[in-house]
Amino acid sequence: MPLSEQEQRLLDEMERHLMNKDADVVSAGREGQTLSYRNIVYGVILVLIGIGGLIFGVSSNIIAIGVVAFVLMVAGVVLAVTPAKGPAVGAAPRSAGEKKAGAKATSSSSFMDKMNDRWDRRQGDK
Repeated sequence: MPLSEQEQRLLDEMERHLMNKDADVVSAGREGQTLSYRNIVYGVILVLIGIGGLIFGVSSNIIAIGVVAFVLMVAGVVLAVTPAKGPAVGAAPRSAGEKKAGAKATSSSSFMDKMNDRWDRRQGDK
């Protein structure tokens, strides 16, 4: 069953409002923060060591080893998800004017930036 004109207008308005607000929220939360591959690798190694230690501690009935291994696992997860302090390598910050001008998305731009650019181009065609 197709939507009436009023329902379609309302749906379009809600979609535009959501996209504008969502883009603001996404860009404000993660500016200059990217995950570091080094942190991810070290975190995974810590988690694997922690799992091994936990299994050893439980199988040998030594609670202290299990507790230390669990702390290592938690520290590994925290290390893996901690963003890098500086900007991403090769990623140049883009101004709002470049986005509106229809600049081509480069390989260093994020997925959300590419999707926002596509959306802006699509809305400009209508």
